[in-house]
Amino acid sequence: MAPERLSWDIDDYKEMLSYIDPDEYDDWVKIGMALKHEGMPLGLWDAWAANSTKYHPGDCEKKWNTFNESAGGVVTGGTIYHLAQANGWKPQWKEISLCGELPEIGMDYGFVNASFARESFKEPDDSYDPVADMKQYLRLLFKEDEIVGYCTSFAKREDGRITPKTGTYTRTAGSLLKALSEGGVAAAFGSGATKNEGAFIRFNPLDGNGEGNSNVIDRRYCLIECDDENIPPETQYAIIKELQLPVKVLVYSGNKSVHAIVHVDAANEKQYRERVNYIYEICEKNGLKPDPQDKNESRYSRLPGVRRGDKWQHIIDSDIGFGSYDEWHEYIESLNDNLPKDVTLADIWNDMPPLADELIKGVLRQGHKLLLAGPSKAGKSFLLMGLCVSIAEGIPWLGLECQQGKVAYVNLELDSASCFHRFKDIYEKKHITPKHLNDIQVWNLRGYAAPMDRLAPFLIRRFKSKGYKAVVIDPLYKILTGDENSASEMAEFCSYFDKVATDLGVSVIYCHHHSKGAVGKYANAADRSSGSGVFARDPDAILDLTELKIGDAESRYRNLHPDASCSLTGWELTGTLREFPPLNMKRLWFDYPIHVVDNENFLASAKYAKGTGGATEPEMSLDEIIESILICQPEEVNAVTADEVGLDTEDKAKKAKPKRYRVSLGDDGNYYVFKKGENVLYTSNRKRFRVTGKGVKEISE
Repeated sequence: MAPERLSWDIDDYKEMLSYIDPDEYDDWVKIGMALKHEGMPLGLWDAWAANSTKYHPGDCEKKWNTFNESAGGVVTGGTIYHLAQANGWKPQWKEISLCGELPEIGMDYGFVNASFARESFKEPDDSYDPVADMKQYLRLLFKEDEIVGYCTSFAKREDGRITPKTGTYTRTAGSLLKALSEGGVAAAFGSGATKNEGAFIRFNPLDGNGEGNSNVIDRRYCLIECDDENIPPETQYAIIKELQLPVKVLVYSGNKSVHAIVHVDAANEKQYRERVNYIYEICEKNGLKPDPQDKNESRYSRLPGVRRGDKWQHIIDSDIGFGSYDEWHEYIESLNDNLPKDVTLADIWNDMPPLADELIKGVLRQGHKLLLAGPSKAGKSFLLMGLCVSIAEGIPWLGLECQQGKVAYVNLELDSASCFHRFKDIYEKKHITPKHLNDIQVWNLRGYAAPMDRLAPFLIRRFKSKGYKAVVIDPLYKILTGDENSASEMAEFCSYFDKVATDLGVSVIYCHHHSKGAVGKYANAADRSSGSGVFARDPDAILDLTELKIGDAESRYRNLHPDASCSLTGWELTGTLREFPPLNMKRLWFDYPIHVVDNENFLASAKYAKGTGGATEPEMSLDEIIESILICQPEEVNAVTADEVGLDTEDKAKKAKPKRYRVSLGDDGNYYVFKKGENVLYTSNRKRFRVTGKGVKEISE
């Protein structure tokens, strides 16, 4: 067995790259960014790109030098991993599976407690009519013109058991029914059916040329039979009913088993095999243990209406469970979703479940997720380390009460020595006497980072059942799975945080960087994190840092705090919370290595630092502008300036036509859309105005 792998080396990347087409420009860029992020050499990217028909020497190096993660747009090795997999690559090492580690959907299929399953059935009495049973069986399984295979003659083996001889496979169900009506069992199936040795019948119709699998003309049914002496027929019957197997007819074998003839409804041999295997797997997982030799479509089953020793082979039940395989399969999959039970409000109205404890008062509950976002060098890691200290010691964090408990800090960015020194520096700067150092567990993974889908099982395994209150992952970009700008891929990525939180019962806390120019571009702090908007919607709490111009506030702070660090910065902390009222904005000092609340209000009048103030919404496309701008009044047009947004309605890559529209931003904050050459102004209600030197006039249709 190949060893488990948590991270990849240069040979792994070479192998993965061999499966990816270098001719796709977007993939070319993503792979270059990912390789640089993972510390791989430029030559690896260049050697792979050289296989492209578009390759030009030097292009890779020029592009490589433009990659700047501090500006946003981080791509990790996980992107290469997934692109290679999508093109048929399969890793040679052992994959780290989530099975058994996480609450994975669809992993069990066990619904029945076989230990308590019992369903009685009656033995036939003196009024039993074997002919009626035979007729019912034939009518349930066959059309009258379909050929039936059966056998009523046997050979005895040395161990005393009997085996069927060559059977009959030329008679139709209609002819057998007629013979039963006119002459009884012997007339229909021969004298062998009356010798108390039992009899066999094939449950699928044949072509009349033989009795093998290739002679079956319609793969409607399969046989489920369990010969395990520890599972009595009554238990077998009960399991079959509880599973609601799509049983057409159920026959007692006259010995230690029941024979269930189960709908398969297969269109071809391949589908028959797949469906039968699925049925057998479900039965096995629920304690029935069917005989694997009974899987073929031409298998013999027990014919009812015939004695086997002193007992009758007889029909116990018919049309059990669902009427088709498809209906039953859908039912089983719905049971197997492993999702919580749905309830009505009436179920819990008078007995409401308790809310999870508040790990951070007014911000985060136990088991929920928190995202800390901010620009590069905002001290996010220091802030999270400070949070770890506050949780472990049970002291406030930024003035917010924290519940005392154990916390795990997963360090993906710092070397281990630097990480440990930072924690000690924080304790000393805050003048905290350490009382709970054993409650901070540090896992240093610099150089071992892997995408979250691979790291999650290790997190679960390492921290399970150890009573942690929180797991802090720092930073997020080191474990990104897939493209951070893809909503679907980031939704999947974030789901792993849910699984970790659910399985460990912990709060998951992580930090992420702003996208380039995010604060100036997005008024809503929740939208500033780099990548997909999923990051703004997934966490239960988002705390966002915005830099401030500290000006003369610095000197006032230093006068009061002579031991302040040589480099002070000011920050505004805002919160977007799902469970609590909005967080009151806090202004902070980053006084290395800790963040301190500005209780003296020195930063009260501080403005946003360069590039962070005057937040506006991002530029919109032409259609979005026309649809969404406020309906302007004609007299407002006089406020229009030449401040062009400069959107182009044509595809620039095609170099088709010059710009046809000018989109201007008025002093009143509204957008105005002009059609070139016509001086026509469009508004959101699709009204049009002619702009001339004399003024503005609405254009009638």
